[in-house]
Order: sequence, then C-alpha cells, then structure tokens
Amino acid sequence: WMTQVVTVHGKHPVTALQYDPLHNCMISGDRAGILEIWDCQGTPQPTRKNNNHTTNTINNLTAGDGDEDDATTEASNVATEVLHVGGPLSAHKHGITYTSKLDTDLYTLVKKKTFATTIALGRPNGRTYFAIYGQDDRIRILDYETGKIVVTYDERLKTYDKIYPNKPFQLDSMEYGTRAAKERQMQQQQAQQSSAAGPAVLEFDPSGKYLLVSTIMGIKVIDWHPQRPKLVCMIGKEDASQLRFTKICLCPGPPQVDTQMQLARQATKSTADRRSTQKPQRGATNNNDDTGVKSDVLLIALAHEQRRLYVFTQYNVVTDPQAPSDILTRRDVWNEAPSAEDYRAGTGQGGSSSTANLQHYLQTAQTIKAILRTTLGDIHLQLFGKQTPKTVENFIGHAQAKYYDNVIFHRVLKGFMIQTGDPLGDGTGGESIWGGDFADEFVPGLRHDRPFVLSMANAGPNTNGSQFFITTVPCPWLDQKHTVFGRVIRGMDVCTLIENAKTDDRDKPLEDVTILTIDIE
Repeated sequence: WMTQVVTVHGKHPVTALQYDPLHNCMISGDRAGILEIWDCQGTPQPTRKNNNHTTNTINNLTAGDGDEDDATTEASNVATEVLHVGGPLSAHKHGITYTSKLDTDLYTLVKKKTFATTIALGRPNGRTYFAIYGQDDRIRILDYETGKIVVTYDERLKTYDKIYPNKPFQLDSMEYGTRAAKERQMQQQQAQQSSAAGPAVLEFDPSGKYLLVSTIMGIKVIDWHPQRPKLVCMIGKEDASQLRFTKICLCPGPPQVDTQMQLARQATKSTADRRSTQKPQRGATNNNDDTGVKSDVLLIALAHEQRRLYVFTQYNVVTDPQAPSDILTRRDVWNEAPSAEDYRAGTGQGGSSSTANLQHYLQTAQTIKAILRTTLGDIHLQLFGKQTPKTVENFIGHAQAKYYDNVIFHRVLKGFMIQTGDPLGDGTGGESIWGGDFADEFVPGLRHDRPFVLSMANAGPNTNGSQFFITTVPCPWLDQKHTVFGRVIRGMDVCTLIENAKTDDRDKPLEDVTILTIDIE
C-alpha cells in the first residue's frame, strides 16, 4: 500500500536518499543540488474514513441533529489520526542545533552547480555525519547536528593526473592513461543517460571512522578524521587495472546465524553437532566465534560494464602457501548469459568490417573487443589497439579474413599457456597480414603480470606473424620478449579447460581444440 507521496523536492528529480534511524529522518538530494533533511516520524493529522475506504483530510467534525440517520452517518465516518511524514526537523525531536538552513552548508551543492549522487551515513563516537558524493566528483562530509561541512575530498580525474606516479598508486603513464580513458568513457555515458545516479559510491564502515570510496585507483579506505585524514589502504588495487569498481556494499562480521535452522538442515545428528560448534551464536558481539576463529568481513562490489559481482575478504589467496596452485582459476564463477552485444557480434553485425577503415577504427574506438569462439566455449578478449596498433591491426585483419577459422590450439602447457594461430597446426607456419613478419611493440604498462594475458608468439626479436598465446599464470620473464596486445575479460574457465586438455609428447592436445571463428566487436 502506498500511504503518502512526499513532495519536499517539488518538481526536481530526487538523485540520492539516506535514512537516519537514530533521528528518524531522511536525508535527500535532488537534481537541482538542493539537500533536504525531513521528518520520518510523522505529524498527526485528523482524517475521516468512510465505508468505501476513502480518506479525506478535514478541519473538524460537527455533530448531527441527533436523529437515527445522522447517527448512522456518523458511525460510518470515523474520525482517525494519520501520521504524515515529510515535515521539517525540530531541535528537540531530531537533535539539530540550527534553526534555518541559511545557517548551514546544505546549499553548497546549489552554489557549486552540482548535485548529490550518493549519500552515506556514519556515526563515529556517537556523533552523526553524512557524506555526499557529488556529480562534480567531490566528497563532502557534513556534521548532521550543525549542517556544516567538516572535510572535503577531491576525486576529480585532474587530481589523479598529478599524483598517479607517486605512492601509494605508482602507476606508469600507459597504465594510468588506460584507466583515465575508461573513466572519461564512463562519464560520457553518464552524461548521455537521463539517470542522475553517478558511478562512484561511498560507504562508512560500522564504526563510522573509515570511509570506503570506489575510485579509478580501486576502493579507497580513508580514515577521514578532519584533523588527521589519511589513506589507510587500497582494496582491489591490482584488479583496478581491468575493472572500474562502482557500487559497493560492506557486510561486516561476525555473522549472526540461526543455530536451530542450521541444525535442522544437517543430514545427520553427528554432522549437525559438529557444525553447530563452528558457528557463532545469535547475538554475538565480539569478533571471534566460539572456536576462536576470527570472523571475516566481506566487501561486495560491482564494476563498470561487467555483469558480475566481486567479493573481497581479508583472506589473500595469492599469498596463502596452503592454497592450491590453481586457486586463481578455480576462484571465479562464470555463469553470465550472452548479452545482446554478444549476439550482434556472433551474427557479424557489430564492429568495423572494412579493412580500408581498420586503422581509423583502431584510433577512434574507445574499446576494442573480440570473441574467440572455440569448440570448448567462447573466450572474450579486450584488445589494446591504441597501445599496440600494428599487432591489433594484424590480429583483426586475420580474424576478418577468416584466417584463424578452424585453426587448432597446437601447443598447450599446463601452468603456463595455450598457443594457437598457426594454419599448419604444428607451430611452424603463419605470417602477418602484410606477408612475412613484423616488429615487436613493447609497451611499459603492458606486462605478463597476471594470468590470461594475450601475447604474440615469435621465433626471436621482430618475428611476429600470426601465432599468439594466452598465459594461464603470471609470466614476468616474457616481458620485453613478446608483445602483449590484449587480455581475457571473460571465458577464463574456457582457457582452463583447454589448459587441462591431455597432450602428447609435443604438448599438442590429443583431441583437437579448434577456433571456430573470431568475431570483432
């Protein structure tokens, strides 16, 4: 049932909302930049409810003449009180110290010609603050009690243009340029959309002491104390080279588990008894469960143009010596259905199909993606056309000419890489689209520093032809020897299936794994 429409913002669309349960009020912002803090407790107003369930607001009730008809009418029109929310705050009910918004900084966004895209609430040491992420990429933290700004952070791209080479980011110009281009693309898409919601999201931790912000560098954890603000750590720093994290949700421990429900779900009493001793009891308030094992905290994030969610914990699978060697490939679940873009690419309706316009396409396209369709599934690739234009032009030219169709993966080394691109199928053939070989394109920011890197195979310096490979582990020894021209962005599980294929003594799969075709988006 919809009980009331609140119109505190008039005709301006609301862009951000945050409820404050302590003071029972709502903090909201609209497209015009106006911030409102309004009552959610409600003000009693008299109403009359008739038998048709129609409610009308009245000023008073007048008695009838006393006859039976009037008595019946009065019985069917009952005077009640309904709580209407949306009223202004008051000092005694809501804990504010100002009497007018003119005495606060609640009009700052209007003056700066921006608006709130996200509002978060924190309560360090019992005092309430709320943080606003503006469409101008600035974070402003306000004291709820006074309505004054206590600290401001600048998250604009031009700020990172000056500090990206320094600690703690330490990015080279090529890596930062790639991230900056993605950031500008995201901002352009936002400007073209009617929705006012911005890509960046911020959230306080349960203590209110730390502020989490998704940025171009990863997810920042900031100790935001006005007198001594500092960056505590970066979450997802390594992944941020490929993923622009947006929405975030912090799920703090320890978990509160319904023990009886857990027991009821166990197959046997012995299993149930054993597992019940491993679960924290309902209402636990410390950071450890009954076994003394420290509970973990989950941070869930979404990323730009990714139909997935990403879960961060305090457990580092990379540095754990007891973790399985293939933990990175086993960690992820890839179960997205094909998108409309996938279908368009599969039917040849996406991307540039003209060889004459290929170089122009490489220079103007924001992102270049390819789908390597194999007999074991699809591998989605992002190609670095601006950084390695010659190599990507060669790859796309061969793909459009169907040069790679029905070519097998002729060399597979588990724990290293999978190689293909040779029309002869034995590692001795293949040439470039120009005939013969072409030169290497080594870029400082493109390295074999992670699994699923797309790189050119060669027989020595400047001997690139048509063969390429995909790594399945980090291979830093290949840097400056093989041209990195792309990365796998989806279909890692397919790469793992190919990697695990049984091979002969020449590292060739016993059962052919074949490229059906390569589609360019």
